[in-house]
Amino acid sequence: MGRGGAPKDRSDGPDRKCIASGEVHPKYGLIRFVVGPEGQIVPDILGKLPGRGIYVSADRQAIDKAAAKGLFARSAKAPVKVPDGLADEVERQLARRVVDLISLQRKAGKAVAGFEKVKSWLQMEEAEVLIQAVDGSGRGKTKLSTPHYGSYIGWLTADELGLAFGRQTVIHGALASGGLTQRVVEEAQRLKGVRVKEDGNGHSKG
Repeated sequence: MGRGGAPKDRSDGPDRKCIASGEVHPKYGLIRFVVGPEGQIVPDILGKLPGRGIYVSADRQAIDKAAAKGLFARSAKAPVKVPDGLADEVERQLARRVVDLISLQRKAGKAVAGFEKVKSWLQMEEAEVLIQAVDGSGRGKTKLSTPHYGSYIGWLTADELGLAFGRQTVIHGALASGGLTQRVVEEAQRLKGVRVKEDGNGHSKG
């Protein structure tokens, strides 16, 4: 596992080139887009929509650049319609994806929420990933540490974590290894790249 929870050696199909930067990345670090039936650019977060994929780094600035400079049309070799707020839509879909994956891990018994349960999992070395709400109390969050060799996710809101855990709001959560945990980390890293930073103090671990 790399710093910030980025996986080091995962092989997830061939690498792809970002149309905004020209850099080549593994597919899990990119956002796939396709041209829809009406000629509009559509984000394909799950990577399953039909059509030729157009890839942009999971980075808000890269998506905005591709939209502003006509790079989608150049890549598609055809006129396309780029919807307003494309990066915002990507962010919404990625956040929903991360929430859904955490929810599946919870139902599989591989996720817990609440300070005491998370603290217990950390002490017993059950936790591989520490999750804390970006809008949670800074003082409370510093009392828990990222698992050794584990990952930290700190850019979901308390409301989003609440959805994942079937509660109104959640500040602290943890994931065990196995199941979908690696996918949660990867999708959360993509979300981090396109999410507008809400945490002014730059709180970051991992």
